[in-house]
Amino acid sequence: MTQTADKADTFTLIDNRTGKQVTLPVMHGSTGPDVIDIRKLYAETGCFTYDPGFTSTGSCESKITYIDGDEGVLLHRGYAIDDLAEHATFPEVCFLLLNNHLPNAAEKEDFENILRRHSMVHEQLTRFYSGFRRDAHPMAVLCGVTGALSAFYHDSTDIEDPVQRKIAAHRLIAKIPTIAAMAYKYSTGQPFMYPRNDLSYAENFLYMTFGTPCEPYKVNPVLSKAMDKIFILHADHEQNASTSTVRLAGSSGANPFACIAAGIASLWGPAHGGANEAVLKMLEEIGSVDRIPEIVRRAKDKNDNFRLMGFGHRVYKNYDPRAQVMRKTCHEVLAELGIKDEPLLDIAMELEKIALEDPYFVEKKLYPNVDFYSGIILKAMGFPTSMFTVLFAVARTVGWISQWREMIEDPVQKIGRPRQLYTGETKRAFIPLAERG
Repeated sequence: MTQTADKADTFTLIDNRTGKQVTLPVMHGSTGPDVIDIRKLYAETGCFTYDPGFTSTGSCESKITYIDGDEGVLLHRGYAIDDLAEHATFPEVCFLLLNNHLPNAAEKEDFENILRRHSMVHEQLTRFYSGFRRDAHPMAVLCGVTGALSAFYHDSTDIEDPVQRKIAAHRLIAKIPTIAAMAYKYSTGQPFMYPRNDLSYAENFLYMTFGTPCEPYKVNPVLSKAMDKIFILHADHEQNASTSTVRLAGSSGANPFACIAAGIASLWGPAHGGANEAVLKMLEEIGSVDRIPEIVRRAKDKNDNFRLMGFGHRVYKNYDPRAQVMRKTCHEVLAELGIKDEPLLDIAMELEKIALEDPYFVEKKLYPNVDFYSGIILKAMGFPTSMFTVLFAVARTVGWISQWREMIEDPVQKIGRPRQLYTGETKRAFIPLAERG
């Protein structure tokens, strides 16, 4: 097929096989690229589109998050991510993603109280943990326990009821840090710590993770602020793999707890949520600044399978706006903890300098992304690498549930059913066993 010029709101194709002209509508968003509406393409031409990874396909209409990868822009409901990270708290960002506006003082207090009231989990749910091996990966535990929530909270699984959808959203956002902290405690053999209503969202998570019944645990305000920023920076990121998984699972009518568990499973992949863990592993393998020239040389060698982790992004073709906030936070945490000579940070800073100045990296736009710094921060705060993706899931739950609610309320959404380009065998006659060679 070839494209021909047409008026602004249509896109015309000519089928070179038949000479037939096909006109498709062009849809315009509030910002960003236009999209061609291909819903009638198969009926008109007998053809599907072929787009592995859906890199050129808009799967839905959304009002939640906007990314301009070329300009390095990330907006939540129109607000820039750096403004939100600098001036808002994570619960405020949660409220924004759910409700399309920042809360006023009364709304903020009410929403935070709702999250506090829902932060405990059913006591029977705590028994699920003993069913896992002691060395189970925390993401396996998080996925399983989150999915099990649907067995306990039957009063918020009716997806047709907007009140139940709202309650389910609040429950998930409130309970996921409790479930995550319990997963960590289970792996260490320490007793679970129950949430406290006098602490903020980030403070509560740190308390439940690192506190013990033996002595009072005082949350470091610098670390809780850093934790809050990490949650904000990971709250939502448009139609990525895990968000698309949540939407696809939800399109079948699955309950919200099952959908979020599906998102957690997708996030677990090293190409998605495990990237910051891979960055830390890479820095540890490099070992010292002296080895950086060798590492950079290998990264430039197209015949070498080595690749630098934490540089470049599937969407961003500019500096990841979240990385700039994370870089500042990284220095604040290390200074607060008195970590002056951190070899991993020295390596990271030298790699960052090279990436921003070396013509090879600049030309290919391999800028440091948010994962480049987050692993260093989390390690400094005392989290094992197995918990890194769990923290990502805690933050992303609000994005997932916001996207799920939007999908449920969208009248044009249908059950997800991608098509394929079949390249297997055509119909063959069955051969009896005795006649097979």
